[in-house]
Amino acid sequence: MVTSVTLRLTVRDLVHADLPSCGWAGSALHLSNMARQLERRRHGEVDYLAVCAPVGIPIAKGGVDYRAEEGAGTLWQFAVHPALQSCGIGTVLVEAAERRIGDRGLRRAELGVEDGNPRARALYERLGYRAYDRRPDAWDEQGPDGTVRRYETMCTLMRKDLP
Repeated sequence: MVTSVTLRLTVRDLVHADLPSCGWAGSALHLSNMARQLERRRHGEVDYLAVCAPVGIPIAKGGVDYRAEEGAGTLWQFAVHPALQSCGIGTVLVEAAERRIGDRGLRRAELGVEDGNPRARALYERLGYRAYDRRPDAWDEQGPDGTVRRYETMCTLMRKDLP
């Protein structure tokens, strides 16, 4: 027997009060970074979005950085709750981010996807993003024991022209 559930999703700005319910997205270090990004939003440098279930709790999140690339909005820190991946929620989030970019009068969206994340790359390709380069990237990552280490990876850079 197959059971399906349909949820009415909303997309809104992520706010500081959402952070305690976003533990699924990463460690305490990641959540503190999200808080810093919310401060950048106050200055118009970024948008930070939440896709929410009917009770208003974020089940996906991601940002658009308007300072990373001239003339483009750069998608970053996208994540969908692990239990809800491959349900179309990432598509909802990407399309909402693209609308925000377009609302600013920009006509290009860009992103970097880790080479070790073929599911995310397949999503972006399905949504019209095309690879144009590769670049190493790195960030601090907090382990379960609280230790912080530098995580290094290679990313494929992708872009999409928006209408």
